[in-house]
Amino acid sequence: MKRRHWLWIGGVLIVVVVAGVSTGLVSKGLREKPRPRAARTYEEQVRQSLFELLRPVKLTNCTLARFGERNDGGYLVCANLLESVQVGYSYGIAGYDQWGCDLSRKLAIRVHEYDCFDLRAPSCANGDLRFHAECVGIESSVIDGRPFDTLASQIRRNGDEGKRSVAKVDVEGAEWNSFLLTPDSVFERIDQLVVEFHGVQDDRFVSTVQMLKRLFYVAHVHFNNYSCDPRLAPFPAAAYEVLFVNKRLGVVDGSQGGWSRHALDAPNNSEAPDCQVPAQ
Repeated sequence: MKRRHWLWIGGVLIVVVVAGVSTGLVSKGLREKPRPRAARTYEEQVRQSLFELLRPVKLTNCTLARFGERNDGGYLVCANLLESVQVGYSYGIAGYDQWGCDLSRKLAIRVHEYDCFDLRAPSCANGDLRFHAECVGIESSVIDGRPFDTLASQIRRNGDEGKRSVAKVDVEGAEWNSFLLTPDSVFERIDQLVVEFHGVQDDRFVSTVQMLKRLFYVAHVHFNNYSCDPRLAPFPAAAYEVLFVNKRLGVVDGSQGGWSRHALDAPNNSEAPDCQVPAQ
C-alpha cells in the first residue's frame, strides 16, 4: 500500500478500459458534484456484492504462514500447499521484497520481481531473485519511458508457461484490468495468488473477482489499515489483501465460511488504528 507510484499507472489503465474519474478526483482533494441518491445506492449495491464475493471459505487442508515483512509487505499463504511450486512472481517491489526472498529461500526456487518505477533490485542472501525493470499492464507498451507487458507475456518470456507458480500482486490499482485480460490458462498454473486489491465500488471489480473464483477459493482476507474508511461499508478499508487458492489444491469443509482474523495477521501501519471486519 505504501508503494504509491503504482497508483498512477492503475489510473492510466482504468482510463484505457473505462472512463471513471470520480475516485481520482476525490484522491486529489477535489470535491465531487452532488450525486442523486440512486447513484449512491448503486455504489452501495456494488460494494455489497463485492464484499459477499470476497467472503472467505474454510479450507481444511490449509496451514497459513506469513511470508514477507512483519507489517506492510507481509502476506499469508498456505505453507503446506507450496510443495509443487516451481517458480514465484512478485509484482510491486519499491526496492524491497522480503516476501519474494522468503519464498525463494524456503522453497529453493527462482522468484521474478517486477517494478518499472523503483528500479532498485532487492538483495536476498541465499535466495534467487531476478529483478525486471518492467510493470504489469494490459498490453506490451512503453508509457513515459516505462515498459509494460501482460502477465501472460512475462511468464512466457521467462520460460515458465508450463510451471506451477505462486504469485503476489500489489500494484496500486493496475491489478483489475490486468487480471480481466489474463486468460484462464495462466491462472490455472498458479497454485496460490496473493493480491492487494485497491477499490471497492466498480463493476469491473465484481467481474474480476467472479472470474478469479471460477478457478480459486478465497482463503483469507486482510484489510490494509493505511486505507481505513468507514464510508465504504461493508468494507472497512479501500485496500485489502486476498489469498486465492487454486481449486485443484484447496479442500472446502462444506460450511459457509466467514470473516475471521488470524494470529499471524498484523496491521500494515503499526502506528495507526486497525480496521478489520468483525469475526462472523
